[in-house]
Amino acid sequence: MGNTLTGLIPVLYESLDVVSRELTGFIPAVYKNSSAERAALNESITYPVTTPSALIDVTPGVTAPDAGDQVIGNGSMTISKSKGYPVRWNGEEQKGMLNAGTYNTLLAQQFQQAFRTLANAVELDIAIAAYKGAARAYGTAGTAPFGVSGDLSDVAQIKKILDDNGAPGDRRLVLGTTAGANMRGKQTVLFKVNEAGTEAMLRAGILGQLSGFGIGESAQVQSVVKGAGAAYVTSGSTAVGVSDIALVTGNGIINAGDVVTFAADANNKYVVGTGVSAPGTISLNKPGSQIIIPTGNALTVGANYTANIGFAGSAIHLVTRAPAMPVDANGKALDMADDVMIVTDPVTGLAFQIAMYRQFQQIMYLVSLAWGVKAVKSNHIVTLMG
Repeated sequence: MGNTLTGLIPVLYESLDVVSRELTGFIPAVYKNSSAERAALNESITYPVTTPSALIDVTPGVTAPDAGDQVIGNGSMTISKSKGYPVRWNGEEQKGMLNAGTYNTLLAQQFQQAFRTLANAVELDIAIAAYKGAARAYGTAGTAPFGVSGDLSDVAQIKKILDDNGAPGDRRLVLGTTAGANMRGKQTVLFKVNEAGTEAMLRAGILGQLSGFGIGESAQVQSVVKGAGAAYVTSGSTAVGVSDIALVTGNGIINAGDVVTFAADANNKYVVGTGVSAPGTISLNKPGSQIIIPTGNALTVGANYTANIGFAGSAIHLVTRAPAMPVDANGKALDMADDVMIVTDPVTGLAFQIAMYRQFQQIMYLVSLAWGVKAVKSNHIVTLMG
């Protein structure tokens, strides 16, 4: 059977042109892992994690040192979602719209909504994984960053934390629209072509590069509601670099993603990786505590905040593929689709599967995508609170 979706290509790419203008700053910025192509839904995908080794003394001798063995760790993630957006027409509906000359326009808009809905779902998952997986936070909860004219210290402090944590150079800063508006409206130095070195902000409102960060915006930057945990204190002294901290007394929930401080360490705002609902042990995201936190030290859960995110692109992994279709023992497709094609959004890089199903007196198109997201390196993710 010949291709039956070929005639839809202009309609599909017209729809993708609109999707490309959506505020999906996370998707193009994260690391896309194509090694998961063969992984099934909810099947674990492992990836290697190197660990540091001890230095050795360089001592001349007849033979090379008997050293260099390392224990290579690993992490895992899954393709956790497989979603489809259906578009269906029956013959009478189609005939009426064809007579009115509006069928192709409406069909393009339906595909536009399909691509947009799937892209936003992926973007949302990345935004949630990012704020829950951040190492630390900076800024004032409830106050959007870049709100003081001529003050770019917010990005400078995010850079400092990533520098201290040894993050590589592929850095991105994804802002919510309020922080983005502050950058455009308050930071006049970015409009001065002789100082900024480009007229992109002035002419097109493009945020571009700043202090080594590629700046983007996302409609899915999260407003985080804190847990109600209160009156918790530490049990036992916590050394530098420790993530697991035992808490006694106190009550209420501390959520993953909550920003906490300790009385002995007011300068660092830690992000909780694993919380509690009663006295127990919380886990701070790596690299853990920055100073020795003594026993009996009060913990404070910060306020609600907006999670703008600064990160190295390699710190957050996104795996995507087309949803798996059934095949027989010889690999021949058994799915009922009359035709299947893949279209790739040139901006986000997402490859959507389009399948067409001929039904009784009607036709259905299914736009679908399977994906998984994980923050794999908390050390290289920082929350810029707003």
